[in-house]
Amino acid sequence: MFSTLTEKLGDAFRSLQGRGALTESNMRDGLSKVEEALLEADVSYSVVKDFMARVTEQALGEKVLRSLTPGQQLVSVVNQELINLMGPVDHSLHLHSGVTVLMLCGLQGSGKTTTCGKLAMMLKERGRHPMLAAADLQRPAAIEQLHVLGRQIGVPVFSEPGATDPVKVCQSALKQAQSGGVDVLILDTAGRLAIDQELMDELTQIDRRVEPDQVYLVVDGMTGQDAVNSAQGFNAALELDGCIMTKLDGDSRGGAALSVKHITGVPIKFIGTGEHLDALQEFHPERMAGRILGMGDVLTLVEDAQKKFDQDEMARQQEQLLKGQFTLDDFRKQMTQITKLGPLQKVMGMMGLDGGLSQMMGDVDMEQQMRRLFGMIDSMTAEEKRNPKKMIDQSRRRRIAAGAGVEPHEVNDLIKQFDGMASLMKDMAGKGMLEKMKMAKQMQSQLSANPNAQLAKKKGDTGKRLTAQERTRIKKERDREARRRKRMGKNK
Repeated sequence: MFSTLTEKLGDAFRSLQGRGALTESNMRDGLSKVEEALLEADVSYSVVKDFMARVTEQALGEKVLRSLTPGQQLVSVVNQELINLMGPVDHSLHLHSGVTVLMLCGLQGSGKTTTCGKLAMMLKERGRHPMLAAADLQRPAAIEQLHVLGRQIGVPVFSEPGATDPVKVCQSALKQAQSGGVDVLILDTAGRLAIDQELMDELTQIDRRVEPDQVYLVVDGMTGQDAVNSAQGFNAALELDGCIMTKLDGDSRGGAALSVKHITGVPIKFIGTGEHLDALQEFHPERMAGRILGMGDVLTLVEDAQKKFDQDEMARQQEQLLKGQFTLDDFRKQMTQITKLGPLQKVMGMMGLDGGLSQMMGDVDMEQQMRRLFGMIDSMTAEEKRNPKKMIDQSRRRRIAAGAGVEPHEVNDLIKQFDGMASLMKDMAGKGMLEKMKMAKQMQSQLSANPNAQLAKKKGDTGKRLTAQERTRIKKERDREARRRKRMGKNK
């Protein structure tokens, strides 16, 4: 998500680091790079101009220029202005007693019908009783798609076979919802390839005669300024209450997310972050600003983990770690839990751990590498998983490699990696989230410094750092002892 924008902004901030002091001249150089990054991300030109005017005013003030850490001060300024640009956001759906009607609209291909299903699932998880109404009569497959989604999440779907008037379908759906058992009705309305008068007339009729409580526009985050333009068009006709931005898990440049609130006055209320029906999240400007600036989004990650992780298994693993026990089987279970949060690259980004690491790894397919690791672990015996360093010799390495379809040296690499990982996991046991994050960032630094991306086992504390003279003396004593043992061996 926004990887290019994050990388460009990171380059701009790094250009200001390592300087003894910053002047107005080199600060302006850094600011021009920030502006360039935003424009390349397809942020609206008028939005960029207004945004940069506010940032520049603060960045060239004495508080920043005379700070001991002007580069960090600039990051802080940009972070706050990004939050102001995208917020504030009211996440409430304004549900009331009786039946609350939510109307979703959008262009074809924006993910509107799927978003209806995601929203219904979110409401159901919150204890509500939603119903979906198939009012998209322009696309025949939309009705069947909505029924399929309804069956998947256990939510009723209203439709009228052969109907030609979407307004009457919505009115009939509302009557059925009011008859009992439903407290939220979600209307899936028709879309077009582009905004036209026929579409606007149809939607305004539904709006006027059904009187939905909230109207949300579903926009494709990958379409950049086209998404902002469509938001303006729909808002002029319907007075939108919010936007739901989809496909932010793809290669989105970020322009739409940063522009839509400023230009239309309509906030982004939810974002779609994947194809699964649980991949709908509340939009938090402060968290999104953190992702854009490469600082991660730990709060959302923790919320996802609480919903998707097996809490009993996590408690068992924590208890084992506190006892100093960590096996390859435990490692596999932990990685399986993490994959529930999405692609590893996404998880690393949300933890703020992706800066520089993705470039170092190049075109490595992390998901494929994970499958290879799982294959090697699954090819081991229970005792080998418990103590791989001691148990796995050369013949066992060959057997495991053959079973997993990998080379023997890859099994050896896994054992070395695990040795360092086990030490790190035991150190993390019982620590709070902030301490774990700090240790994870230290781990990233170690990986970045290691060309083979391998974790080294933590060395024991020697108590003090040896001087060059002491290291020379110790080496001479070791050499002398080695020669003495060699002579004794010859005399036997």
